[in-house]
Amino acid sequence: MKLTDYVKQVSLEDFGRAFIHHVQWNRRLRSTGGRFFPKDGHLDFNPKVYQKLGMEVFRKIVRHELCHYHLYFQGKGYQHKDRDFKELLKAVDGLRFVPSLPNSNSKPLKLYRCQSCQQRYQRKRRIDTKRYRCGLCRGKLLLINQPED
Repeated sequence: MKLTDYVKQVSLEDFGRAFIHHVQWNRRLRSTGGRFFPKDGHLDFNPKVYQKLGMEVFRKIVRHELCHYHLYFQGKGYQHKDRDFKELLKAVDGLRFVPSLPNSNSKPLKLYRCQSCQQRYQRKRRIDTKRYRCGLCRGKLLLINQPED
């Protein structure tokens, strides 16, 4: 998919306005789907959103960034807090927030339980159970392999 051509197409179809700036992928984006840069007018998009959440969600994210883009160049309120932005986003059916991405590289949490009071502790790192005790009752901690949800 040619990203710039796709964004230009979405801009014409959904906004009736031309997009004349640059678009690029940005692999460093983590918790956001895209960014608009008012200084030079270009857009960045997170390729992981496109790959993992699909074309439908990605199109809504493109609409979101194009709302920022078009409102900025019209001299209207383009920030998330502005009424103009909220109304235009609703009109074009854009996403306000990006759905969370499935995080495949996260390590499972270790779950510890106190043998006395059954208090649970979730930790990323292993705890030395000979050295550390329960914070509530000073009981012994026991490592449980599978974290409970």
